[in-house]
Amino acid sequence: MAKDTPPRWDRRMQQRLARGEAAALGELYDRFASLVHGLAQRVLDDDEAADRVTREVFGHVWEHPDTYDPKQGSLRAWVAKLTRRTAVRHLRQAEAKAYEATGEGTEEELEGKILQAAAAARADYIMRSMPAPLWNALELAYVQRRNYRQAAEDLGVTEDEARRRLRLGLQLLSTANTRAVDGARPPGNGHPL
Repeated sequence: MAKDTPPRWDRRMQQRLARGEAAALGELYDRFASLVHGLAQRVLDDDEAADRVTREVFGHVWEHPDTYDPKQGSLRAWVAKLTRRTAVRHLRQAEAKAYEATGEGTEEELEGKILQAAAAARADYIMRSMPAPLWNALELAYVQRRNYRQAAEDLGVTEDEARRRLRLGLQLLSTANTRAVDGARPPGNGHPL
């Protein structure tokens, strides 16, 4: 599983970007491009649109490195948040165009689709960022259909530790639906498309 980069690396990367070091952008791209594209793909379900979002996100990072605040979290988390926000905006625009062209659907259905896509992208990010012990426990329980006793045995931990890992992993995943996603509005709030 991917891990957040050390805070020192994040600050140095931001400083290098602020100085206009093209090599810094290349390094950042190498490190986070698959994350950005994957999140955008999850929201938009379209490779070309995900490519556009990826270019837009890295363009924003290049042009506005000062908008990242290391006190607010890791550079990885900031890039993921920027990606979700950008992808949701693209989805909203695409769905609004489709609605105008066909007249099918309602604003509530559109917003529901956007919120669902945003929550799925957040869940993907959480899974990719989850520490390996939690991910391994969830994989054993929900992919391989092992109970907590079997998972504990496979992981070489106590049953209590296996239950703790499963509970914590599920708690992290549950935040995908409960946290507000930037750029997504709850349905029925009276905003026009």
